[in-house]
Amino acid sequence: GTASRLAARAVARAARITLGASEDLVETARELGARDARLSPVAAPVLPAPHRSRAAVRAEFAVTGDRPLILSVGRLHPQKRYDVLVDAAARWRELTPAPVVVIAGSGPAYMPLAARISEMRAPVTLLGHRNDVSDLLAGADLAIVTSDWEARQLFAQEALRSGVPLVTTAVGGVPALVGDAARLVPPDDVDAVDAAVRELIADPELRAEYARRGPARADTWPDEADTVEAVQAVYAEVVAAETAHPS
Repeated sequence: GTASRLAARAVARAARITLGASEDLVETARELGARDARLSPVAAPVLPAPHRSRAAVRAEFAVTGDRPLILSVGRLHPQKRYDVLVDAAARWRELTPAPVVVIAGSGPAYMPLAARISEMRAPVTLLGHRNDVSDLLAGADLAIVTSDWEARQLFAQEALRSGVPLVTTAVGGVPALVGDAARLVPPDDVDAVDAAVRELIADPELRAEYARRGPARADTWPDEADTVEAVQAVYAEVVAAETAHPS
């Protein structure tokens, strides 16, 4: 950790301009001594249209009727805090109907998570790596992010664009990203995740409201062309300054 911070400080102080994908990263760069740190949001690629129907996706997981399907997508890494989701999901066994929770992704935390799911008897399935996130979102009733930190969280963007109600931790750049289009909860708080999910699955009108807000919020984000244009403008600025005042 010390070596990493020293390297980050050296890079921040050496760069003419430092770009951060979220406000907290920009502030961190400034604290490390960056001469000129600026926000430069990175657009998430737009997902392809779903190839399967909602019913087909739900049938894959034996979800019938009004049983909720809850989805999370991301690398299986301790930072993502899927243990919080598993612990909350274990409580949902008492609900009628009990939600089905699926997590798409692979990574080093697979075995510890699998063991925790078994120990807690949580209704959670680890799907491994998937190439059909748009399909999974088409079948989902709720999306969840439980990370300790994120900049511009990819799956949060995908969920909101798809109109899937999102429960997410209020960390890093997430609150500025989602605004009021998602239900924000504190990190490392099983009770908060549990309460937010229970409220949303019990209230179809509230889910519909968040489903409406998501795409509207997504329309305010820069797209990939905007991202490229912004970086090109900064690069042109640096080149012009270097030409006028060679270092």
